[in-house]
Amino acid sequence: MPTNWETADVLKTPMEIAWQFDYEIDIEKLRNLYSKAKQRQWDAERDVDWERPVDPSKPIMDESQFLFDRIPVVQRLSKSQREEFRAHATAHLLSQFLHGEQGALMTAAALTHAVPDYEGKLYAATQTMDEARHVEVYERYINKLAIVYPISPWLKDIIDMTLQSDHWVKIAIGMNMVVEGLALGAFHNMRRATTCDLLRQITSSVLQDESRHVAFGNVYVGETIGDMHPDDREDVAEFAFRAVKTMSDSQGGPRGDGPRRHDPGFLQVLERVGIEVKDFVQGIIEAQAGGIRAKLPPGQIHSFRDLMMPALVRVGAVTERSRERYAEAGIPVWEDLATLQSLEEPDTGDVEIPEA
Repeated sequence: MPTNWETADVLKTPMEIAWQFDYEIDIEKLRNLYSKAKQRQWDAERDVDWERPVDPSKPIMDESQFLFDRIPVVQRLSKSQREEFRAHATAHLLSQFLHGEQGALMTAAALTHAVPDYEGKLYAATQTMDEARHVEVYERYINKLAIVYPISPWLKDIIDMTLQSDHWVKIAIGMNMVVEGLALGAFHNMRRATTCDLLRQITSSVLQDESRHVAFGNVYVGETIGDMHPDDREDVAEFAFRAVKTMSDSQGGPRGDGPRRHDPGFLQVLERVGIEVKDFVQGIIEAQAGGIRAKLPPGQIHSFRDLMMPALVRVGAVTERSRERYAEAGIPVWEDLATLQSLEEPDTGDVEIPEA
């Protein structure tokens, strides 16, 4: 079957390709991470119980944690409309997981050919396989639940920015630390919130892989930034700021309490269940006036505060100059590593997510 170029979005990138003929592994933590990546490979067909039922008429998320149910216009829907809305709103969220995993598949492949070190190439190759598996499982699950929705513009912007960057460190920061930091928190929260056994099994398996990807950013990027010329370090820090700012603006600010960027895919969800956009927006205003805020339920991870920003600070991707940029943008530079470190094994930098 020929490639369908009509649905493809093609980018040109300035990334260099690096051969490496020194096959010694100098970073022991990376050796351990690569070893674990090999040992923990799983098969999306063999190891996932696809016979487990997915009933779109039943809540996929714990209703106490499905914030849309608190919006008056949603509460006024009929029972069947609410069921359809929950299924498709969840499918829209999971579609962003799916598209993000395809982005991670491409960035991991780019890292494989761009990183200058042998051990980095080996590990990035395992991440490429991980991401291919994640694309496979989320596409298959979403189509059991509802349909695949389009990628959110902000997510595509940040992945495109990462793929078109001019240095592999920026790719590692954009994907392994910023996007994967967001994903690690989102997957953890999804596993806690879902009532679907199949989705919980998938997400638990994905989490084990994602935790290694974030660890790779810490182990590998930190050493490289530390060896950079100050001007190059500032360039990397500026890229990190732009990536965080893009994500922050799309999510209603770093605390998630501001206006969010227009999302055509979610508008399709509203249209499908017969909700007018103006009525939905008015419903959010009513909910906020009633004291309802989009806060994470207890026990869930805040990706910006708990993972992304502390990780960037730790590897040196936040400089004194870029701190001023964050301050001007109203983005706190959270530095508390407690949550991040509580998920990591000190000998490998690998992350073990505790069961909910």
